[in-house]
Amino acid sequence: MKRIAIIGSSGGNLFNLGGKDPEKLIGEIVTQSKSAGLEIGMVQFIAAAESMDIAKESTTAALYGWDSGENRLRNLSEGLLKDTNEAAVGVDAEIAALIRSGLIDGVIAMSADPNDANKQTIIAAAEKGIPLVGTGGTSMALISSKGANVIAASGTTGTTNRTRAVSFIQSLCKYWGMKYYPILGSSLSSQASASSKPWKNINLKGIMQSSLPGFIAMAIVLAFSQIPMFKGLSEVFDIMLKALPVVLAVIAAKQISDLDEVSIVAGVIAGALSIEGGIIGGIIGGIGAGLLVQYLFVKCVQWRFPMTTVNIVAGGLAGLISGLIVYFLIAPFALQLGEFIKDIINMAISFNPIIAGIIAGLLIWPAILGGVYHAAILPIVLLEMEKTGNSFLGAIDMVGLVMVSAGITLANIIAPRDRGEAAVATPGFLINMGFGTFVEAAYPFMFSNKMVFAGAIVASGVGGGLVGVFNVRGTAYVPSFMGPLLSNNWIGFTISMLVALLLALLITLVANKTVKNQNQIKKNI
Repeated sequence: MKRIAIIGSSGGNLFNLGGKDPEKLIGEIVTQSKSAGLEIGMVQFIAAAESMDIAKESTTAALYGWDSGENRLRNLSEGLLKDTNEAAVGVDAEIAALIRSGLIDGVIAMSADPNDANKQTIIAAAEKGIPLVGTGGTSMALISSKGANVIAASGTTGTTNRTRAVSFIQSLCKYWGMKYYPILGSSLSSQASASSKPWKNINLKGIMQSSLPGFIAMAIVLAFSQIPMFKGLSEVFDIMLKALPVVLAVIAAKQISDLDEVSIVAGVIAGALSIEGGIIGGIIGGIGAGLLVQYLFVKCVQWRFPMTTVNIVAGGLAGLISGLIVYFLIAPFALQLGEFIKDIINMAISFNPIIAGIIAGLLIWPAILGGVYHAAILPIVLLEMEKTGNSFLGAIDMVGLVMVSAGITLANIIAPRDRGEAAVATPGFLINMGFGTFVEAAYPFMFSNKMVFAGAIVASGVGGGLVGVFNVRGTAYVPSFMGPLLSNNWIGFTISMLVALLLALLITLVANKTVKNQNQIKKNI
């Protein structure tokens, strides 16, 4: 197994691009090293409290080393920058000795100081001819001038912790003839390597759920714009409406290729060019950008492009290519598809809004229990909200799920089957009423009592029917008191919500009372 040493400092420009957080900076290198089968042999990193470009005599700094036993960074000392540099010389000597002994096979240098704090390491590396990679324009130029075997060098502008780490390890592995697949995921449990099929990372449900805050923000702006004194917000609503495809594109791009700012930039560019395609166009543009970012990034690193150029090509070109494809070819069809889905819903509502509401209410609990809600209903809700800021199915969600769950949990607070159930029900009730989510709080009571389960569906169906009667458009995922304010008919929405809650409450109270009576009879027998 090859062993590498990491040397350097938080630097000047590097300080603002990850250098001020050594744990994350080195952590990315450790992650990529594990993927390549490399071992971290030594670390000597000086982390100053401010950029080296403006460092003063009073600037403080910390010296970090490597704990090989626990495989993590270790804070060796802290003090003034001058004292920290002096302490670093001792670690520098240790690394140089390991290099000369053949125990270090390669070096990663970031804003290193080849004339002082890292002098001995650079001399030893040059003597042994081991490969050295790194960033920092001035630093790397000086290292090269001292005869070191620099196989890849770059500035820090436009780079991130992850892209730098991938570049370092890719260059070293190519030099040694080792296989390496960059880790591009955000966590060790869900990492997606460049060797995998990136389209497997596409998750439409995840994209929709993650974008929900943007739709809710738009609904809030719409509600305030209906107040005469805030009428000017109608223009803000129009701006936010155009921004939704960008939001979805960014989320999609980052989901597929989690390369920090590079993925975000690609998503923004693709999303901006996908606006005419609506939210479906934004999703398609973002997916394309994510796929291209990963492909172009890996290819550019393999071709040994400077890291700054890699980021420019991967982020800028990927977003541009994907966005232009959507702009010229896909946008009209994507927009029509969204309109077609909304037209079907509107046709059903227009045919008979009461029946449409009842059916939606009766089916929404089976849908969420069967996993259909987040895969199908939520995307349709967002499509409806794309134009109007609220939704028919969004109102069904609040009335049929949130209020019914609140009614069931409230009943178990007022008259539970046993004392322990009140403690379980209270948080669920408060979250449903206070945040418009966590309908799962009703599951324990529904699954343990068929009458409560049936009551939930009945209450949801009745509430859905009232949504149809009042022709309500609304949304969930907001505090219950705000729901009516974000709807097109606050009186009708309030009535629908209260009826669903009270009906679920009464049915659950009866069910609990029945169970308690049955238990009492059994005890008396």
